[in-house]
Amino acid sequence: MKARSVGLEQLNFDNTYARLPERWYQRREPTPLKGAHLAGFNPQVAAIIGLDPCEVDPRELVPFFNGEKELPGAEPLAMKYTGHQFGFYNPDLGDGRGLLLGEVVNESGERFDVHVKGAGRTAFSRFGDGRAVLRSSIREYLAGEAMAGLGIPTTRALCLIASEQFTQRNGMEPCALLVRVTPCHIRFGHFEYFFYTRQYDELKQLADYCIERFYPGCKTAENPYLAMFLEVQERTAELVALWQCYGFVHGVLNTDNMSILGETFDYGPYTFLDGYDPSHVANKNDHEARYAFGKQPEIVLWNMSAFAQALVPLVPQKDLEQALTKFMARYRFHELKRMRARLGLQREEEGDAELIAGLKKLAAAQDLDLGRFFYRLSEMDGGGAADWEGLLALVCNPVDLEAWLTLYQQRLDREVASFPIRQAQMKAVNPRYVLRNYMAEEVIREAHAGDYKPLNELVGLLRDPSRVHPELDRYHDEPPEWAAAICLTCSS
Repeated sequence: MKARSVGLEQLNFDNTYARLPERWYQRREPTPLKGAHLAGFNPQVAAIIGLDPCEVDPRELVPFFNGEKELPGAEPLAMKYTGHQFGFYNPDLGDGRGLLLGEVVNESGERFDVHVKGAGRTAFSRFGDGRAVLRSSIREYLAGEAMAGLGIPTTRALCLIASEQFTQRNGMEPCALLVRVTPCHIRFGHFEYFFYTRQYDELKQLADYCIERFYPGCKTAENPYLAMFLEVQERTAELVALWQCYGFVHGVLNTDNMSILGETFDYGPYTFLDGYDPSHVANKNDHEARYAFGKQPEIVLWNMSAFAQALVPLVPQKDLEQALTKFMARYRFHELKRMRARLGLQREEEGDAELIAGLKKLAAAQDLDLGRFFYRLSEMDGGGAADWEGLLALVCNPVDLEAWLTLYQQRLDREVASFPIRQAQMKAVNPRYVLRNYMAEEVIREAHAGDYKPLNELVGLLRDPSRVHPELDRYHDEPPEWAAAICLTCSS
C-alpha cells in the first residue's frame, strides 16, 4: 500500500538529537538570505520523507528552509564535533554553516535528518560567515544524485535554494542553501570530541544513542560498542571500495567528513577521474597528496583507526586493533565483488583479482578512461577480437590492451551465463554517463546567469545514468580539452 504523503507543515518531526544534552550543540535559527528562490527540487527525496512531489509546490519550501517562516516541529541546532584534518587534530570544529533542523519520521517509520547547509553563522563558524555559495552547493547537489545513480551510499538534497546575496570566496559569489537529507549526520569527529576532552560519560551516551538509533542489532552483542565499530568498519570498507571502482576522488577525507553510516559525506573538491590515475589529487590545497585517489583506502583505514582510538574508553584496545587488521581484507572483498560485476563475471575464480589488477595497471599506464571502457565492454557480444575495435580506440598503445582482452575473453569463455544475462548485469553497474568536472562547470555558469534549466536536466541524467539520454548524449563523449584546466580547492 502506498504510504500517505503530507505537506511540509504536516511533516512528523521527532527530534531525538535535540533531546540530548544541550552542551553537545548550539540552538540557532537560520539567518535568512536576501532574495532567496528555488533553483532545484528533488522529487525522489521529497517522497522519501513523506512529501508528495505532485501536491507540494516546491517554491513554497523556500521561506521555511530560509528561516523566513517557522517550520512546525523543527528545532534547529548546530552540532559540536572535532576531527583530524589532513592528519592533524582540530578541536575547534562544528557546524559552522549548517543547521540540523530536525528528524522527520515518514509513514513507514523511517527517520531522516533534515539539514540546511549555508544557514548563517553559528558558535562554530570561527572566522567564517556561515554561508555556502551557489557553486559549491550545486556541486554537492550533483554529487549526491550521481552517487545515488551509481548505487553508492550518499547524502542527498531535497532542494537547492539560490539567492541575490553575495559573499567573498573566489571573488564575490552568490550565496545558496542546500537542504540535505540523510538518516544520520553523526561523524567520527563527534566521538573524537568527547574522547579528546575526556568526557567519557558523554562518549558512552553518544555511543548508546547511535546503537539505539542506527545499530540496534548490536545491543545483544557481548560488547555492543565493539559490535557497532565492526558494523561501521564494514560499511566504510564497502564505501571506499565503491569509490575506487568508479574512480571517485573525495578530496577532503578528514575524520569530520566521515559518516558513521558509511555514506559519502560533505562533498568538497571531489572529482570522478577522466583518465585512470592513482596519483590524481582532486584538491589543489592538498600539497602533500595525502588524499590522492590511490591512497584513499589506506587513508580511510587511518580514519577508522582514529575512530577506534576514540572508543578506547568503551572497548579494549587490543580488540579494536584486531578489528582494524580486517579492514583491508574487507575492502578488497567489496572491490573485487563490484569489479567482477562490472566485467560481467558471475562465477568466482582465483585469477580474477590478478585479471583486474592487470587492467588497472594498463589503465594507469595509458591514461585509460575506465568509465567509457566499461560501458563499451558491456556492449560486446562475446565474439572476441571482432568486437574490440571500439575498445582499442580508447588507448594509445592497443597492443597491451589487446593482450589483456585476450585473457578476458578466455575468462568469459568459462562463464555459463548467456550474453543477454551477462549484458543486463553489466549495464546495471556500468553507466553511460559519469559526472565530470566540466559538466558541473557548465551548469554552474548557467546558474550564475540565472538559468537553472541545464542544472535540473543534468540532475535527471545523473539519477538514471545507464539509460541513453539523446538530448544530453554529448556527456558520453570524451571531456573537452578545457576540462583539464579546472582547478578545485576546499572552497569548491
